[in-house]
Amino acid sequence: MKVIQSRSFEKKIKRFRKQDKKRLDRQIRRILDNPGIGLEKKGDLRGIFVHKFKIQTIQHLLSYRFVGDALELIMIGPHENYYRDLKTYLKGR
Repeated sequence: MKVIQSRSFEKKIKRFRKQDKKRLDRQIRRILDNPGIGLEKKGDLRGIFVHKFKIQTIQHLLSYRFVGDALELIMIGPHENYYRDLKTYLKGR
């Protein structure tokens, strides 16, 4: 399966440290192995899945969706204002 990164996702992971990127890669592999690991959202965010995991002591949310035979990584960040920012990002696309 092909993995596509959104521009927002790319910008956020540039600020991650090397060890944090390795943890993120493990979580992406878990999603590829078991696509239903995240919870599917309802309402405005229908079709978007969100997977929660911790990097150090901070819980991060990783949103993704399936586009054809590809996995699109949409956004990553801490829980604070995450869904508001996700809705804003998706409306602007």
